[in-house]
Amino acid sequence: MADVEETPAEAERKRDRLKRYAGRYSTVPLFVRGSDLPKRAASAVVMLAIAGTALWLGGAVWMLFVAAVALGVLWEWQRLVRAFAPGAMARAAWMLGGLVYIGVAAGTLAFVRTADGAGASGVLMILGGVIGVDVGAYFAGRAIGGPKIAPRISPSKTWAGLGGGVVGAALVLLASVFSAHMWATGMPIWPVSSRDTYIVVFDGPELVLALLAVGAVLAVIAQSGDFFESWMKRRAGVKDSSNLIPGHGGFFDRVDGLLAVSFVLGIFGLVSQIA
Repeated sequence: MADVEETPAEAERKRDRLKRYAGRYSTVPLFVRGSDLPKRAASAVVMLAIAGTALWLGGAVWMLFVAAVALGVLWEWQRLVRAFAPGAMARAAWMLGGLVYIGVAAGTLAFVRTADGAGASGVLMILGGVIGVDVGAYFAGRAIGGPKIAPRISPSKTWAGLGGGVVGAALVLLASVFSAHMWATGMPIWPVSSRDTYIVVFDGPELVLALLAVGAVLAVIAQSGDFFESWMKRRAGVKDSSNLIPGHGGFFDRVDGLLAVSFVLGIFGLVSQIA
């Protein structure tokens, strides 16, 4: 019997069945298929490599890196402002505010890297504190949930998340103090007795409570920076500040909390110098 040639419709149905079987038995997790996770991961690796190299080299390389990120944020700032500011005077005021806000924050990060007694460890402590806020807020918000802080501005932010951010920042600061003390005194990082950890490093409960308080302030400032950028984006009617970073949006999206913390630290430093 002669073979019967497939019609185009039958061939298309066969292809559809093969696609369904491939999707059903694929070993790739569902949340990865069709998502931008690989792109986000690749972008994160590149960003960490560039930022880490610049921080390690310091000097002019770090200055150029901070300046490049600041210019990127300023460009995204003006895009948002042009989308919601009603007139030329309002736009000029917003741009002046952006120059001060971004300039002070960038100057603070550049100065801390070159300051005596701070250097790369000082920048890492600031970055670590902000990352601790983000990570603690994310997991506490997902695990506990509860009332929203400002649902019209940022629907995902909860009071439980803010509490988690406080704990996350405090833990990072405690780990930083512990490591710095061990490094400075030549004591072994591990193992170390609980008595040494509590009395020699943390000096009893006072330092722990102080770092919890600092973590609370850090969490509030970082979350405020996040809310501020979310508010600007909502007014501009956009989801991301730009698409400069594949899978992550823009520079402003990635450093909103760090900007706020660095700005407050910079203002505090300037006021203390004047006083």
